[in-house]
Amino acid sequence: MDKKELTEKMPAHVAVIMDGNGRWAERNGVSRLSGHNAGMLAMKEIIKRADVMGIKYLTVYAFSTENWKRSQEEVGGIFNLLVKYVGSELTELHENNVRVRILGDWRQVPKAAVTSIEKALDTTKNNDGLQFNIALNYGGRQEILHAVRTICSRVSSGEIGISDVTETMISDALYTGEENGKIPDPDLIIRTSGEERLSNFLLWQCAYSELAFTDSLWPDFTPDEFENIVHAFAGRKRRFGGR
Repeated sequence: MDKKELTEKMPAHVAVIMDGNGRWAERNGVSRLSGHNAGMLAMKEIIKRADVMGIKYLTVYAFSTENWKRSQEEVGGIFNLLVKYVGSELTELHENNVRVRILGDWRQVPKAAVTSIEKALDTTKNNDGLQFNIALNYGGRQEILHAVRTICSRVSSGEIGISDVTETMISDALYTGEENGKIPDPDLIIRTSGEERLSNFLLWQCAYSELAFTDSLWPDFTPDEFENIVHAFAGRKRRFGGR
């Protein structure tokens, strides 16, 4: 496949389930928070490579609605890292024309994290380069429930009838819908650490996504491996249910 053909088949939207920070920490004899910090550094490099490759949307699964079940120390540490990341990287993201968006019920996270998120959203709101979506306090079922409730409210008020509800209307009511500029469904979903499941991630949007799994733990996942997986995607034939 020549360079032109590869460029034409480049996925517009790549989503990543960043899994394996805890196991990486255990393997390296360090704390779980050190593992999450290493994962944050890995994420920084993947964002850079995605931008260089011309990918338009990159979504990462940063904190699920189920992650609240972890220890208070670990949860607090994750959000402290988020604040630290925004503080240290926002200027560079902005200078590189990256737009930050958040998917999920993010206003329920700790106040310091909400403040950092609001700063990132406001600072990058006019950027039109890579759109970097952070799924935070996110769950796929929760997202669908949120969309259903939004549409039910419209039906209840008489704005629309039941027969008016369409797939497009549901898509528009998701976190990836109108409130975040209508993010297209992911062409490719990558999961690290050897696990082969979606774990409540983009359940509606993944209907025709290509899936890729790697045994690399997230902190060990390199930009070169990311690029190789994306290039492998370009060689797949996508039929979307057709022949």
